[in-house]
Amino acid sequence: MPGQNVLVKIVIDPGAVEHTYLQLARQLREGIAAGEIGPRMPSIMELTEETGLAVNTVRRAIKLLAAEGLVVTYPGRGTFVAPEAGR
Repeated sequence: MPGQNVLVKIVIDPGAVEHTYLQLARQLREGIAAGEIGPRMPSIMELTEETGLAVNTVRRAIKLLAAEGLVVTYPGRGTFVAPEAGR
């Protein structure tokens, strides 16, 4: 639904060659591009519960997306899809 935070189904394969944080970042990137995620990103705790990954692994994926300009994090408010991302 537009304007609401919807947690998409994320599947992490711990046996894959691709690092788990890269798997998460890729799937979040795809969700943003498809308009399935946003404007607010799922919280780190929501992503941790959904994926079973460690908090630091989830943070690393979010930092990667922030470095790419896809998301913006506001301390105390959360992480949001950048206005120009996925448009």
